[in-house]
Amino acid sequence: MKSKIINIISWIIILIILVFAFLFYKNNNFNNFIRSEMNLHTSEFKRDSKVKYGKSASYKITSNEINDATFYKKVKVKKNIPYKVTAMVKTENIIVEDDISGVGAQISVVGSTEKSVAITGTQDWQKIEMIFNSKNREEVDIGFRLGGYLGKCTGTAWFSDFALEEGTPNEGKNWNFACFIFENTDVDIDGKEIKISVTENDILDIRDTIKRFENTVSTLSENKMTSNCDIYKIEEPISKLTYDEEFGYFVAPEDIENSIKDVIQNNDYDHIFAIIRLGNEEHANDIEINDWIGLGAMDYYGIGYSNIRLPNSSKSYIYKYNTRVNTFPEEVFLHEFLHSLERTSQEYNYTIPALHDYKKYGYKNQSLTGLKDWYKDYMNSNIKSSSGYIGLPKEVYTLKPANNLDFRYSYPIDEFHEPQNIIEEVKQLFKNIFQNIKNIKQLTTNNV
Repeated sequence: MKSKIINIISWIIILIILVFAFLFYKNNNFNNFIRSEMNLHTSEFKRDSKVKYGKSASYKITSNEINDATFYKKVKVKKNIPYKVTAMVKTENIIVEDDISGVGAQISVVGSTEKSVAITGTQDWQKIEMIFNSKNREEVDIGFRLGGYLGKCTGTAWFSDFALEEGTPNEGKNWNFACFIFENTDVDIDGKEIKISVTENDILDIRDTIKRFENTVSTLSENKMTSNCDIYKIEEPISKLTYDEEFGYFVAPEDIENSIKDVIQNNDYDHIFAIIRLGNEEHANDIEINDWIGLGAMDYYGIGYSNIRLPNSSKSYIYKYNTRVNTFPEEVFLHEFLHSLERTSQEYNYTIPALHDYKKYGYKNQSLTGLKDWYKDYMNSNIKSSSGYIGLPKEVYTLKPANNLDFRYSYPIDEFHEPQNIIEEVKQLFKNIFQNIKNIKQLTTNNV
């Protein structure tokens, strides 16, 4: 009788241990997601069965100290295909370091600038999405993040109901451009308030130049691409600038996100021009600008983004057509857009000449037409070199950013399946155990 009681107690103890072990597993099981932090052992990763959106426990990240924390999963993708990742997110007291836009609770492709909008503060459950093109990749690390590549933050974020969709790329040759003319700049530089505004003549010149740009891209590309430009005047002042040691001050996408996000979210644009004034005759040297009139090769949620800076002098003919002075005023627009195509070509592993290497191939900056001959040959892969004719590949004109139109006929990919019952939970447990053993063996083999 005594031995039976001992056996019963032993089984009860074993059962209690198993229950606690299973509860511990449920609270810490991240379903093959890899947890990563910029500042190690600073953030807490937990599963939360109390604060959740759907049936499954949510994924919770808490950063009581400034950090960039992510859990991510490697996902196989097809080349040059648009993908959409969605998740439900709830936040509590997320405070961003240095008030940087683009940092907070978000979805991102780890190791890249591709990301969703970032949620900050305290907000109830809401859906966020990240659209990206796989480009030349066959796998990507999709992460759910509290922080961002731009900076760090504190607070708590809960993530739930992950979904992945595969879309169909738009291979048309027409590009849609959003051209934002910022009428006012009101910034504080080294304690000095600087207020600058564009003039009506500035706006008339820019409108005419944008119209010329529309025609020029199709003409110089020999109709390999066409364009449509929508112009938006923004009265809200630019109140923040980004500083770079090489370029000085410029307007990064994050500096004007609140002014442009609604337009971009409600339309399907392939490139963004932010047209700005950072100086005039009165404030010619107040804002440090290191010899640039345009800056390109940036992106806003995967969409190409360029700064077009208005000249300080009202007498400048940079954006004015004149048969005796400048017959190619759209050059800066074209140049900065070509930087985006240059970047895209490199991301698809095409070997192309650098856009700034015109002298290397014998081209000269002409007095009336600038580098028009160089751009035409560059856009049509007609630059003579020792290895033949080189330039942009014709395919690049159809390699546009992914957008919502690519998902009219999409289908779901089950990469983020959550166990729905005890049987699936146990299967997942053993799967994780075997995967961990496999990882340890692989790590041991690599270290031998």
